[in-house]
Amino acid sequence: MPRLHPFLLAQAILAVLSLLPRALPAQASSLHVRVDAFGYLPAAPKVAVLREPVVGYDAGPTYTPGATIEVRRVRDGTVAWRGTATRWNGGAVHAQSGDRCWSVDFSDLRESGSFFLIDPTRGVRSEDFAIGDGVYRDVLRAAVRMYFYQRCGAAKATPHAHPNWADGPCHLGAGQDRDCRPVLAPTSNGRDLSGGWHDAGDYNKYVNYADGAVHELLHAYAIRPDAWPDDAGIPESGNGVSDLLDEIRYELEFLLKMQLVDGSLLHKVSVVDFSAASPPSADHGARRHAPATASATISGAGVFGHAALVFGAETDASSRAFAQKLRGAALAAWGWLEANPTRVPSSYDNAGFQSAAAEDSPYDQQMNRLRAAVFLFELTGDAKFRASFDSGYAQSHLIQWSWVSPYEGEYHEAFLRYTTLSNATPAVATAIRSVFAASLASAAHLGAIQADVDPYRAPIGDNDLTWGSNRVIAAEGSSFALANRYGLDVRRASLYFDAAQRYLHRLHGVNPGGHTYLTNMRSLGAEGSVDETYHAWFADGTAWDNARTSRFGPAPGYLTGGVNRYYAPDPSYSGPPIAPPQNQPFAKCYRDWNAGWPQNSWAVTECHIPYQASYVRLLAEFALAAPPVRLALHVAREPGPSPAIRIAAGGATPVAPVALFVADRPGRFALSLPGLCLDLGLGLLPRPEANVVLWTTVDSSGVLALRIPVANSVPLYPWWFQLAELGPCPTPVQSAVAR
Repeated sequence: MPRLHPFLLAQAILAVLSLLPRALPAQASSLHVRVDAFGYLPAAPKVAVLREPVVGYDAGPTYTPGATIEVRRVRDGTVAWRGTATRWNGGAVHAQSGDRCWSVDFSDLRESGSFFLIDPTRGVRSEDFAIGDGVYRDVLRAAVRMYFYQRCGAAKATPHAHPNWADGPCHLGAGQDRDCRPVLAPTSNGRDLSGGWHDAGDYNKYVNYADGAVHELLHAYAIRPDAWPDDAGIPESGNGVSDLLDEIRYELEFLLKMQLVDGSLLHKVSVVDFSAASPPSADHGARRHAPATASATISGAGVFGHAALVFGAETDASSRAFAQKLRGAALAAWGWLEANPTRVPSSYDNAGFQSAAAEDSPYDQQMNRLRAAVFLFELTGDAKFRASFDSGYAQSHLIQWSWVSPYEGEYHEAFLRYTTLSNATPAVATAIRSVFAASLASAAHLGAIQADVDPYRAPIGDNDLTWGSNRVIAAEGSSFALANRYGLDVRRASLYFDAAQRYLHRLHGVNPGGHTYLTNMRSLGAEGSVDETYHAWFADGTAWDNARTSRFGPAPGYLTGGVNRYYAPDPSYSGPPIAPPQNQPFAKCYRDWNAGWPQNSWAVTECHIPYQASYVRLLAEFALAAPPVRLALHVAREPGPSPAIRIAAGGATPVAPVALFVADRPGRFALSLPGLCLDLGLGLLPRPEANVVLWTTVDSSGVLALRIPVANSVPLYPWWFQLAELGPCPTPVQSAVAR
């Protein structure tokens, strides 16, 4: 009988073992307790989930809570709160998770500090968590720095990069991004297409994925521009411009390189196959660019227009000059679309590439063009952009289906922005606002929360637990935040504020697996932080493979794709079922691993710059201001022979005193009056007290409704209003701005 050489035998054994699923890592805290690993804002709802896993990979240990549950201080173990657990749904097993659950509401604990929740009778406890105004600030910093580590063509060098993730410039060699050739004509002249962000776990760059990420980050910036720091440790830090804007600009400079002289945009830059190396600087494969497409040009028109508005509102000369460049690029892209109607929509065939085609569907191209029209209308005031939007908005799923889809959140924010423009068509604005508000209050969204259909408190549909589900979760949370930012339903403002946070908590550990879906975040207190992400740099077997077992682990703060009930390995896989994610209740279809083909872990754990941006967008609602904006404000003009302004606000503390301010421009001004300290988002100089419209109190539901007559000679727009609930210095309870 022939004998296999020992070396070959060892290799064969390793090959077989690589096909087998790995053992699940142990958790430091009890598998029976789920909390937000980072913590809670002092005035926010705080609800932990206790669980007995009945079905799934973690089933077995029985558990019933004791009569008393406590929250104790980490510093000395003393009791900060004591209460009881409430059984979910009469003790039924939740089908989506396979768990029997209880909730513990300790919202009345507002003390700042570090805590843990414990069932002293059963001896089970949570991981440590914090309560305080700044519990998410460092998390937000790490999440945004993900984009720095995704930079293409730039060195990730100390002190800007942590030594564990330092690397030289990538993809600048022969046949790469500085001399990028057409994929179907590789001997023709190349173009400098260096820069930008790597899209995901690969090193490719796609215009139609990048635009969604940039839009979301620009929206996140707009939540409170003055609160974004300039000290995040990137090379541009300290230049007087927010580091988030600097990071966005790094991507925009690349997108501008993708624009041709006729205004169209090249579709993507990619290797022709699936090759990659670790770290990025070791990846020397040739890279090619795709031809221009209508979908990429639509993406460019929208993102350049949106960014032109944001950079144009900055005060530094560099940002303003960049805004003018972006304005020209946006109009050139739109002009190409107008001049080439037969090429819209595009249907890119991906010829010459094996990587993703990244082509938008005809519907998405239509919606993306409507989004571009909104920003260009605001930017230029040209009525043709309003006409373009007005003629197409009714084809959106929002209007057609009366449904706020978490898959279309990036379009919804632009649609809602249109409703705030002074020269928007009133009937169109009303239709958008009313449909959005009605859908969000329905059984598909807020109604599901109120019906308590999910013991983990942030309902997500079975079919939405799919590839990229963490982006869906973030988008659902942001939909509730949008309702308040645009004052859509002020009587439900407090409910929406709570709902948005529930989805953030779900991403931070209040889920069946107890996963905090951000890589390598134990240094910020997340014991359940995921250890791996599918990424060429942090690949299986490298020094960056696993946060617990490899030398460095992946860089911190990468959001992974999330639960995927439809996961399956490649058909060539011949090993045992990979459980989890296979053969589980839908909400447990997640595994913390990064194996490549044929296990194809990318369908579960790959990062993606749009996923990350959706998370940043949601997190920024609660990480920037102290406390965050809970109050919803809507201002409506009432023209006619007796013009007036109608003010509707909600979410305030019942019967609380409030002040209403008005100005003719947004701005930043720190106001201090007796009983009120406020960083106003209005231009109130030189006499802020003259801009106080009224002092009053809200009703017993925290709601205010006013009609303020104005003289016929006074223009109704543009006015900016800010409502503030009076609170102690140094910060008010909350405030909201509307126009």
